[in-house]
Amino acid sequence: MIVGTGHSVPARVLTNADLEKIVDTSNEWIVERTGIRERHIKEPGEKTSDFCYNAAVEALGEAGIAPQDLDLIIIGTVSGDMPTPSTAIFVQARLGALNAAALDVSAACSGFLYALSLADGLMAAGRYRRILVIGAECLSIMTNWEDRNTCVLFGDGAGAVVLAPSDGKHGVLSTYLGADGRLAELLWCPGGGSLFPASHETVDKKMHSLKMAGREVFLHAVKAMGESAERALAAANLKASDIDLLITHQANQRIIDATAKRLNLPKEKVYVNIDRFGNTSSASIPIALNEARRTGRLKPGMICLLVTFGGGFTWGSAAVQF
Repeated sequence: MIVGTGHSVPARVLTNADLEKIVDTSNEWIVERTGIRERHIKEPGEKTSDFCYNAAVEALGEAGIAPQDLDLIIIGTVSGDMPTPSTAIFVQARLGALNAAALDVSAACSGFLYALSLADGLMAAGRYRRILVIGAECLSIMTNWEDRNTCVLFGDGAGAVVLAPSDGKHGVLSTYLGADGRLAELLWCPGGGSLFPASHETVDKKMHSLKMAGREVFLHAVKAMGESAERALAAANLKASDIDLLITHQANQRIIDATAKRLNLPKEKVYVNIDRFGNTSSASIPIALNEARRTGRLKPGMICLLVTFGGGFTWGSAAVQF
């Protein structure tokens, strides 16, 4: 079960008004299409593992678990400190969690729920007892600040949870993961890998920046989020009416609204912070989860449904009782 949560974001805030000075856009245009009003962007020298570490310290503190007592660290990210080693390795070393194995999971915006599902499965198999799961991104390093359709979307940050054995009454009730690689080109960053190694040409063509087919992503996201939510509920023998709080990937207000409508959930049962953080990819759900707990929106005994989608195309969900 989740025994601790935490999150960390850069201090620098980039508002829609700031973006109006950078690219041809407006606050009204951004808010109407996305629901975003501001986002946090890292400063030069800050790195993904910094925010992972800060979020982990908060989560471990609430859990009352020392870093050296961790068995495993899993980080969902596509914008880590460097291609290798994993960002989880740097977090492990900084925490002093030297008894823990450490790895990254690459599933774009679905990274946190992929990591959570993996951690839950390993715990159920009896392999590990205390696991730190983090979703973290610094997508500002992959953003084309000349593309008004994408540069308004993304923010940086990290969110963390600590898992420990369930007491039988609380914990991860179910998880569901899905993917369709045929849709990869809808949302990807093509440069920098073995297909398009870094070169002057790939840099000039901005191939190291995120590319997104907005309308197609929206349509597939709405379908994937709805189906994911229903699959997790069915696996846990729950109905939509059993949900106390819905926390979705904070990508677009209209996608969040469509998912809530499919489940027939009122606004008071849906947590939204996209207006203040933008799309932080794999960090969005754990950031929202920590905020919901800290503000009292998510109380002990409540059932929370987590739902996401991401590039790949990937999607997933989890039903959790706190």
